Amino acid sequence: MKKKSLFTKIVSLHFILLQLQMAKLSVNINKIATLRNARGGNIPDLVKAAMDMERFGAEGITVHPRPDERHIRYADVYDLKKILTTEFNIEGYPSDDFIRLVCAVRPAQVTLVPDPPEALTSNAGWDTVRFETFLKEVIARFHASGIRTSIFIEPDVRLIENAVKTGTDRVELYTESYAKNYLADRESAIAPYITASETAHRCGLGINAGHDLSLENLKYFAQNIPYLDEVSIGHALISDALYFGLENTIQMYLSQLKSLKSLRV
Repeated sequence: MKKKSLFTKIVSLHFILLQLQMAKLSVNINKIATLRNARGGNIPDLVKAAMDMERFGAEGITVHPRPDERHIRYADVYDLKKILTTEFNIEGYPSDDFIRLVCAVRPAQVTLVPDPPEALTSNAGWDTVRFETFLKEVIARFHASGIRTSIFIEPDVRLIENAVKTGTDRVELYTESYAKNYLADRESAIAPYITASETAHRCGLGINAGHDLSLENLKYFAQNIPYLDEVSIGHALISDALYFGLENTIQMYLSQLKSLKSLRV
């Protein structure tokens, strides 16, 4: 009885500690750059905005520079690297120019997305079977520069299992489907992401998530996705800041992530 009782206490403590682990909030600041570029000049000041976000509690800053520089410019990436004190995440399609930029800046993390230059926003995950060799070669280049890698991916068990062969450190679950179906049936909407997260963890991969996460659906996602390391949120957060203010909005998003996760044995 004593051994069983001690074992039970150890297991209970283990899951309490798992509950207390919170996913980090990385704020995507593309929309700040979009607003600046609409009029030229430097209002709003992207660098100051990023510094303020860190001061307000953001645990990371994400940017997605595109070839046409319609929002984040390559020069912004260099400027941000000089001043950021939290985790810097650069996401984008791994073109030659993008690879050179990332290797020169050396952020904490690079997130690879498969979208073409003309895409309005990221709208699909990698086919890790079809592009296995390509991704493996690109990821090796980033690892040589000491950069953690993550790849944007659908909640597809087969693709996640094959992601291991690319050498990536993490996967970022593409959450548009979850967000789109959340109001209609949140249990069905979250189900494939729970399976995807458990699969990724079993395969030794870290787990990020992003796309259309918001104050409305983030808490439920964070409560139900095991092993979640990080969420990247931009459009919804910046839009909410128009009403609630930037500092208050970041705290509101952080509060969604601080909710205790449900126990999973």
